[in-house]
Amino acid sequence: MQGVLTGFAVIITVIAVGYALGRGGVLGPEAATVLSRVAFFVATPALLFQTVARADVHAVLSSALVVTVASTTAVATLFVIVAKLCWHRPVPEATIGALASSYVNAANIGIPVAVYVLGDASFVAPILMFQLVVMAPLAFTVLELNTARSRPSLFTTVTQPLTNPVTLACALGLVVSLTGWSPPEPVLRPIELVAAMAVPATLIAYGVSLHGAPAPGSGDTGRDVRLAVFLKTVAQPAIAYLVARFAMGLPQSLVLACTVTAALPTAQNVFVYAIRYGRGAVLARDAVLLSTAAAIPVLLGVAVLGS
Repeated sequence: MQGVLTGFAVIITVIAVGYALGRGGVLGPEAATVLSRVAFFVATPALLFQTVARADVHAVLSSALVVTVASTTAVATLFVIVAKLCWHRPVPEATIGALASSYVNAANIGIPVAVYVLGDASFVAPILMFQLVVMAPLAFTVLELNTARSRPSLFTTVTQPLTNPVTLACALGLVVSLTGWSPPEPVLRPIELVAAMAVPATLIAYGVSLHGAPAPGSGDTGRDVRLAVFLKTVAQPAIAYLVARFAMGLPQSLVLACTVTAALPTAQNVFVYAIRYGRGAVLARDAVLLSTAAAIPVLLGVAVLGS
C-alpha cells in the first residue's frame, strides 16, 4: 500500500505546483501548450529512448504481455465503438478517448507501485513497452493522418510513424536494446539530463491547465470522460484479471501483477498528446484527473485482496 500512496503523493504534489503557477500567471497564458510541446518534442523522446534502450526484451516478451495486449485492446476498442457508432465522434477525439481508456501511467505511478506492492519493478515492463512500441506509434499515425490539412500521399502515410519524435525515439531505443550496444557517455549524459525533465514538465503543464477549467466531466465531453474513466479503472483491470486467471491460468502472483498494472490511472502523456494535435484536450485532462482519483481506492483494494 505504501507504493500506491507514494506514487500518487508525488504526482499530486507536482501537479499542485503547476496549478499554483497557473493561478499566479507566472508562466503566461500559453504555459501549458509550451510545456506540453517541450515535453512531446524534446523531453519525452529522450526519456523513452533511455527507457526502451535499458529494457530487457526477454522480460517484456512474457505471458503478462498477452494479458496486457488483451485488456488494453479490449477497452480501447470498446471506447472507439461507442464513440464512433453511438456518439459520432470525429476520429481524433475517438483516438484520444481510446488512449484515455487504456494508456496507463506505467512510469511515475506504475514503477513505485510495482516496487512496493508487487516487489519487482519489472512487472510494468510489458505494459510500458507495449504502450511505447505499439500503442503510441499507432495512435500518432491515426492522429497525424486525420488532423492533416491536406490528404496525405501513400508515401507520407507509410513513413508517418518515422517522423514522430516519440515513435522514432522508441525505435532507436529498441535497436540499442536488441543489439546490446551501449552509447558512449558524451551521448548518454545529455539524453539523461533532458529525459529528467519529461515527467515534471508534463505534470506541471497538466497542473497549469487545471486553473480556470470547468468541473471535470462536465460539458460536451462529459459522457466521453465518464466512459473513459469507467473503462480505465473498472473494465481494464477486470478484463486483465479474467484473462490472467481463467484464460491463461497464470500463478497468483502474476494474476495480481497483471491486475494491478491494468488498474493504474490514465497517463498524463495522453494530455500532452492531445495538446500536441489540438484535439480532445479537455477529454484527456478530465480523464487523467478522475481516473487518478478513482484508481487510489481501486489499487488499494486490489492490493489488499491479492495479498
